[in-house]
Amino acid sequence: MAEVLTEELIYEILSVVEEIPEGKVASYGQIARLIGRDKNARLVGKVLGMAEYYGKYPCHRVVNYAGRLAPHFPEQKRLLAEENVKFKDGSHVDIKECGWEYEGED
Repeated sequence: MAEVLTEELIYEILSVVEEIPEGKVASYGQIARLIGRDKNARLVGKVLGMAEYYGKYPCHRVVNYAGRLAPHFPEQKRLLAEENVKFKDGSHVDIKECGWEYEGED
């Protein structure tokens, strides 16, 4: 049975995104794990796609597991470059260099 996307879940995801420090990136899957929903990386992406309706969050700091930028977010590369995030190529950040290591994560 599908989970209902509640305001509480949306703010739970956005509160994790808000913790990603400048110059670092996190993956959709990492955020899903941090909220206890290991298999819900796509749900995280869906919430980030509508985050602007909930306030200002650093959604540009979220990439896929391989460091690929979001294809429908043209400003993402510029915003990350302004934070001195390192890139492997034109569409991937260097996630090994700039990946966020959350304090409570294994």
